[in-house]
Order: sequence, then structure tokens, then C-alpha cells
Amino acid sequence: MGSRQCPHATLNLGHLVEGLTPNNGNFFEESTLVSRMHRKPMTILVVNNHGGAIFSLLPMAKGTTRRVLDQYFYTSHDVSIGKLCSAHGGCLGKTEYVLPQVVGENTLVYLFIKHLEVRTKIELRDALFISQQANRDCVIEVESCIDSNAIFHRFMLRKFACQAADDALNMLSKFSIPDFIFHGSFLCKIHSMEYSLYRIRLCAPPTSAYVNSKTTSFYRDGFILILSLEGGYVGFGEVSSREVSYSMNDKLSLRIAPLEIHEEDLLDVEEQLRFLHHVIKGTKISFYLPLLKGSFSSWIWNCLGIPPYSIFPSVRCGLEMAILNAIAAQEGLSLLNILHPQKVDEEISERSKRVQICALLDSNGSPLEVAYLAKALVEEGFTAIKLKVARRADPIEDAAVIQEIRKMVGQKIELRADANRNWTYEQAIQFGSQVKNCDLKYIEEPVEEEDDIIKFCEETGLPVALDETIDKIGETPLQNLSKFSHSGIVAVIIKPSVVGGFENAALIAQWAQQQGKMAVVSAAFESGLSLSAYIQLSSYFELQSAKICKLMNKQLVPSVAHGLGTYRWLKEDVTFEPLSINRNHYSGFIEASVVDSDQILKKCQINQDTIVRDFSVEQVYSYQLTVDSDGFSCLLNVHEIGASIVDDVVVFLHGFLGTGGDWIAIMKAISGSARCISIDLPGHGGSRIQNRYGKEDVLEPHLSIEAVAGVLYKLIHCITPGKVTLVGYSMGARIALFMALTSSFTDKIKGAVIISGSPGLKNDVARKIRMVKDDSRSHSLINHGLQIFIDTWYSGELWKSLRGHPQFNQIVTSRLQHKDVWSLARILSDLSIGRQRPLWEHLKHCSTPLLLIVGEKDLKFKRIAQEMRDEICRGTNNRVDSRKEICKIVEVPNCGHAAHLENPLPVIRALRRFFTGLESSSTPNRRADPSWVMNLSTHGTKKTCM
Repeated sequence: MGSRQCPHATLNLGHLVEGLTPNNGNFFEESTLVSRMHRKPMTILVVNNHGGAIFSLLPMAKGTTRRVLDQYFYTSHDVSIGKLCSAHGGCLGKTEYVLPQVVGENTLVYLFIKHLEVRTKIELRDALFISQQANRDCVIEVESCIDSNAIFHRFMLRKFACQAADDALNMLSKFSIPDFIFHGSFLCKIHSMEYSLYRIRLCAPPTSAYVNSKTTSFYRDGFILILSLEGGYVGFGEVSSREVSYSMNDKLSLRIAPLEIHEEDLLDVEEQLRFLHHVIKGTKISFYLPLLKGSFSSWIWNCLGIPPYSIFPSVRCGLEMAILNAIAAQEGLSLLNILHPQKVDEEISERSKRVQICALLDSNGSPLEVAYLAKALVEEGFTAIKLKVARRADPIEDAAVIQEIRKMVGQKIELRADANRNWTYEQAIQFGSQVKNCDLKYIEEPVEEEDDIIKFCEETGLPVALDETIDKIGETPLQNLSKFSHSGIVAVIIKPSVVGGFENAALIAQWAQQQGKMAVVSAAFESGLSLSAYIQLSSYFELQSAKICKLMNKQLVPSVAHGLGTYRWLKEDVTFEPLSINRNHYSGFIEASVVDSDQILKKCQINQDTIVRDFSVEQVYSYQLTVDSDGFSCLLNVHEIGASIVDDVVVFLHGFLGTGGDWIAIMKAISGSARCISIDLPGHGGSRIQNRYGKEDVLEPHLSIEAVAGVLYKLIHCITPGKVTLVGYSMGARIALFMALTSSFTDKIKGAVIISGSPGLKNDVARKIRMVKDDSRSHSLINHGLQIFIDTWYSGELWKSLRGHPQFNQIVTSRLQHKDVWSLARILSDLSIGRQRPLWEHLKHCSTPLLLIVGEKDLKFKRIAQEMRDEICRGTNNRVDSRKEICKIVEVPNCGHAAHLENPLPVIRALRRFFTGLESSSTPNRRADPSWVMNLSTHGTKKTCM
């Protein structure tokens, strides 16, 4: 509206009048006039309801006396806004009033306030236009009344409520009525989730990968998910990683080139898939999931027990894709139909059948060479082209390419640029000054610093699109997106596998469309399976855009050309059915068929030539070992998973009241690269404390942390000839730390992971107090039973976060399965931290690598972990830098003391990275005894360790 941008403020008349009262100072003089020397003119929009009483419409008015309402909520509006303006140097009618005002010591300026009164939309539009042209402060008074406003708002609320009800009914009508009647929101159960690793050949390296010029072959690696429902219906999903493999000189050996699109690698991804395979079986899914209104996040948290944002974005995207496709298969609908079941106008329905595609073009070559490539794409039928920029030494060179392309293809083609945050602000400004007349639709991420984006928009006038900024939007996307509502940001680029799935993509798209911005779906070089799903998603976004335009009484916006041009990179595909993206005979444009993409998803057949390997389910073996110690023996219950010939052996130790079964899900996740063993510690689960004659001994006080460590040391000798890595939690962490710091055990310890563990209490008084407290708890356990004890135990502040976990009741139920209460009570007393010899001095001489894992909300153990690391760094044997390498701290977000139960996925990633970083033992581990390997094939195998 004119060449001058003017800030606007909208005020209720009561606020304006209050600002004009003598007690509050002069609103115009303090807020408007004096600051006039330091800002652009301001337009103030005042809604004058002539009596207001807006609070009388609120529920609180019914329970509040009239006197209180009059005194504190109602404001007298018997004020002339026009006269107020004239009193402060304004104009009333056709007469302008100019008042001199002294600003500073010797400066005299003349100040004006223009008053404009309006009653209709047309008059308001004209007044806003006048205020933009006038080089002065303006007050626009909108004449209204409370009754008219109330009627209008009731109408709008009724309209939106009816629309929401229609949408919900249309959604429910698409699903099986019997399921809804008999199972509430329950639709079906998941029977299983399998996966396969694929590798497909590409025609060229992805534009975001950097490879050697001698490279001859390029491959994209990822996983195909196969999710089966109990009714036999199957849905396919795809999980991509950040890696592209390639070979040089046609040799078979492959190398890895990381894409900048994803942070997670193939190993990261597979560990989460192995974890999900374990926890997802038998989980109920609801017909609410396709609503994409937080339904998936809620399901992941409440049904799987995983904080939604702990799942890698690519894994969550593949999981959502598989579930949605499975639901669509069960209901006999397309993916688009379950996302958008509502009927639409014929015009909108017709244009939603095909999705326009934006071509992707790298900028390698001279400006003329790149321009010829762009011209060929236009002749092929593309209506939009995105060019990768910021790959050259000088931004002026990139600008020259843009100029040449525009010159070659003319003005009818939509031209986009993508800098991938590779420019400094100064370089981006330099580029912008050269292409301001090239009619760019937008430039993606022109600057490396997020805070410079809006500054770039205002300085250059170029429209900007968000891409990497959207990728890192975090757990509160709407809150983080709110700062990018600036009109210069015209589009958001949404990669579902990077933003974390269909639900997050839909949330971002809805925000963009409500802001009048383009929502562009973009691929990250996935296979035709994902591209087919993204075509359905793109069509859904087009329908949503049309719906928003209708609700807001806006003209229907043109269809968006979506960023799915990466299909041109596919030399082979994971599906037998080729993806149909071609030239529409009617429009002459390159488009994707929504119907054809639906058929690929419904009749998906995996091309086995692209499958590197299938996931094979690993069985957990349980057996018992008898370990003799001084004065007693222990019959230990052991759980094992992973190849027995693997040298990397990890032993897991649970906390008080737990069992080795607490670790099964984590063990399954990492068993692909390690032999994982968990133990029911003495007195817990299936383990038993016995005397030399085989009778249970629950009274003799022979147990201590030293004694239990000795038992475990003998056990480790029995299960492997080499070293092991210990992973302990709470009580188990104290045992693991004791073994890692005690010289008589360290010959078998490669490293130790301490989850919420402590080296002990530092002073005698604290130890005596804790010893008495634990003895009292022990007696309470025996006298009152396990149920009351557990209720009291988990009511403490330490477990506040765990109590909020959706699987807390399930965890408590598992704790009630202990049969030997006497042994539990004995362990609680004998292994009390009050009886443990403190290990703080030992930390200074630590030579065993340690990983300290703590929950974000566990303030006590966060402090202890930091103190432990500081103590290690004070050690005299090594330099500070090398001491820091021996001990690292990982803080797990969104959880408390029981980090491995509350938020297991970050724990799994931290474990593998720690295992990978451990130095190899100086003495190579021998392979396990073949006879022992054979014995593991039978459940309940017993062996005695002397």
C-alpha cells in the first residue's frame, strides 16, 4: 500500500482513553509525538464500540456484582476521538491543527495527528491507504457497537464449529462403523513390523552430497518398512538416512558420502527400527491417527512410551507412512482419502488429481551451459525450476547464472533459487543486488545465520523461503514459526523425512497457508515409494489450501509446483511399478498423477534386486548360572541376545526392584553390533541366594557391593574370555562403577556406562543416616509386604518424572512379580549406599573409560555426575584433556532418574557411540567356546562357574 511502510497498532477505545488521562500521562505526547523524531509515522486503529461492555458477554459477568463490573471492567466511552486529535495538533473535519513541540534542548518541530472516521470496509481500506500516503501519525476510528460485534463473532464461531463437525463426521463415515461402535477409538492392532535395507542406483550424485570427481556410480541407501495389521492388511513406509554410497572407477567397494539433509546415519536408524520392532507388536492404533492434529505424537507417547521427538525424523516419517498406508489398505481407501475424506467442489477436486512438479537443477557449468539445461527442462514441460546456488566462489557468478537463465527461458517460468545457508549476510546481499530484476519466486535460506533472514528480506526486497530453518524447528513448531510471519517470507519447504513425518509436515503447512505463504513438499532423494506418498500429501495440502481460502473468504490461490523433481535421479527403484510423473497431454505440464501414485502404494511390490538384506528376528535366550562365592553361592538368571561369536560383549545391571528384563528392548536395539547380556542381580527376579549346601540363605549377612562384584566377575569369566563393557543403572550403576575403579576387576572391564549412579556418600554422618534409613525400609518391606512398600517407594521426589510416564503402572506391575521379599529386603539393607565405601578418591586414578548418563530433570544426579567428572579431571596421572576423554557426560532430555525407561532412544544412541569410541583391548578377545554357543540354543541351560 504505497512505497512507505507504516507500523499499525489496533487499540480498544478504553485503552486509548486510559492512556490520555492525566494520571497516566499523555499517550500521544509520550508514545507518539516525542518519538516521532526517531521512527516512521504510526497509524493507530481505534475500535469505538460506544459503550463496550465486552466483559458482560463473558461467563465471569454472571457471578460478578454490577458495582464491581462498573468499577473495574467498564470504561466510560463518552469521548470524541476527533476532538482528542485536534487537542493534540491534529485535524478535525477539513481544518488541520498544528502544535509546536520542543524536543530536546533547542529543537522545535511541528507535530500533526490526522483523524479519519470510518464505518464500512471500503472506508477502512481507503483510510488505510490515506494513512500510508500521509507523512504523519494517523488515528483511524472504526465506528462500531457491541451488539454488531457480538452477532458477527457468534456467526463466525458457528461457521467454524459447523465446519469442524462436518469434517469429523466425514472422517468417521469413512471408517468401519462396527469398529467404532464396539471398540471406541480402537481401529485394529499391529501384528508386526519388519524392515529391509535397500540400495538403489542413482543417475547422478544428490545436489547436497559432495563426492570425488572420479566417482562413477552412485547409490541411495535406506530401509523399507513393512507394517502388518492383525487383519492381514499391509502398509509400506520408507526410512532414509543421511548417507549416499558411491564407487570409483566402477569398483565394487563402496564409500559413504553424507547428505546434509539428515543427521542420523544407517546404524542410528537401524537401532531405532530394532527397538520399534520389539515395542510395537500388539499395539492398538486408532482411526484418529489420520487426523494429523497431534494424534501421532499422542499415540507414540501413550502407546509406545517414547517421547515423540526422541524418534529420528526419518524413522518417524517412515513409521507414519507405513501406518497410514496400512489403515488405507484396511479401509479400501487411498492415502489422500483418509487424510482428507471431505467432499470438495468439482473445480478443486479436478485440480487435486494431479500435482505439478518443480524441476531441480544443479549450477555446475558456465552460465550459458546451465541456461541451456534450464531451457531443456522448460521444453520438457516444467513450469518451475529450482537452481542450486552458493556453490561458486563469488555470489556474482551465481547471479550471472540466474540472469542467463531468465534471459533464456523468459518470464513465464517460475524460477527459484536455493543457497542452503551457504552465504554470509554480506554475500547474500551482494547476490540479491544482482538478481532483483530477475523475478525470482523466492530464494531458499540465503544466509547462514537464522537471525539475518528477515533482515535480508527487508534490505533486498527479495522473497525468501524457509528450508533448513523448518528442518530444525524442534518440539514446539508453531511457537518457533511465529517469528517468521514476516510478509517477505513467502514459502516454507517441507521435507517430511526431515521435519519428522506427515503430522509435523501438515502442522507446518497449515501454519504457512493460514499466513498466506506457499507450502511446498520436497523430497530428500528417496525412492518412488516415498515420492508416491508425498504426491498424496501434496494433493492433501492443495485441498487444505483451498479450504482455508474458502473459510477466510479469499480467492483460490494457484496450485503449487512441489519439489519432487528428484525422481529424475532414480536409475532404479525399490518398487516394480514405475512412478508416473510425465507431461499432461491436456495442460502440457510435467505433473504427477494422484491416482497412479495411489496404485503404487496399494499394490506395492518390492524389487528384491534392490534389497541388500532383510531384518532377521533375534531370539532372547534365558538360562541360569550358578556362581560360587565366599560362604554362599548365587543361582543367577541370565538373558542373552546377539551373536555369541561377537567380541563386543555388553553386560547390563538393573537397579533395585528391577530385573534383567528391564533391558530387553535396549538390548534388542544394539544386539546387531554387540552380544548383549542382562542379569537378574542377587535377590531379584529369577536369581536366588544359596548357601554351600544348596539351601536358600536369606538371613546370613554375607552380601555387600564387594561380594556382588565378585560374583559378577566370576560370571564374566564364565561367559567370555575377553573384556566386557558394563552398563548399570542406579544400584547396578554403583556396582559397575565399583568394578571399573577397583584394580582386582579392571582386567575384565573395557568400559562402564553409569546411568544415574553415584560413587557413594562423602561423609560418615550422611552414610550412617542413610544406613539407618535403608534398614528401616528393609524391615518395612518384610513387615508390610511388597505392595505397600512399592507404593511408598515410588511416591518419592526422585520418581516424579517416572510417575508421569504412560507406562508407569506397567513398570510397577512388573516390580510386584518378585517372589522372594526376604532377599529383596536383605539386598536393600546390605547394598545400602550407607554401607558402601565411597569411591571419590578412586576417581582421580580412573583409567577405565566412563560414560555418565543422567536425566535432564534429575537435578541431584546431574550434580553428582558433574562432580565425578571434575574429580576425574583432578587426577594426577594424565593431562586434563586426556582425563576429560576418559569420562563423558550425556544428558537425556525429557526424563528423570530412570532415563533408560523414560526416554530409551537417546540412551541407545549414546551407548553405541560410547561402544564405538572404546579403544580395542590390548589382548585380542578370543571367540566364545563353541560348546557354550551350542548350549545357548536351549532355554533353561544351567552351568556352574567356579
